[in-house]
Amino acid sequence: MTHPESTPPTPTESLPTELDRSMMHRAIELADEASALGEVPVGAIVYDTATGEILASAHNTREMHNNPAGHAEFNAIIQACQSIADWRLNHCTLVVTLEPCPMCAGLIVNARIGRLVYGTPDPKAGAVRTLYQLCDDPRLNHRCQIIPNLEQKQCSQQLKDFFRTLRDRPQSDQ
Repeated sequence: MTHPESTPPTPTESLPTELDRSMMHRAIELADEASALGEVPVGAIVYDTATGEILASAHNTREMHNNPAGHAEFNAIIQACQSIADWRLNHCTLVVTLEPCPMCAGLIVNARIGRLVYGTPDPKAGAVRTLYQLCDDPRLNHRCQIIPNLEQKQCSQQLKDFFRTLRDRPQSDQ
């Protein structure tokens, strides 16, 4: 859901800050690192919203660790909790290049993430806006502020390029 300048965001949505933009560019770099390792190119950063201090940064590691939970945002949230020795991240912003799936959206709610910024929607598994709205569902015990579609074109193109390269590889290489 994009917001033209004249349309205000919904109650749980807001506009991105310059810090959000900077963090998204770093997350895009992390996604590039994932791609170079043969992982789906998704990068994530958790930072203290007030200070801008990065608490964690990660990319996908599913293939590398043979772990279905090895999503970038899942990895970053776990690292952030460990870095502050607390499971509550109310004061934090999560920036991720791809809209979180149901597993990650559930973790965002359970970790009490204060703000979520994501790059491109996920038409197959998006659980923040596309298929479900878990991160601001009023039936759940926590809702976060959501900033969708930041650097959407670049994040989307990263994924398209990665999957095109996979499809174009000879079958013997896969």
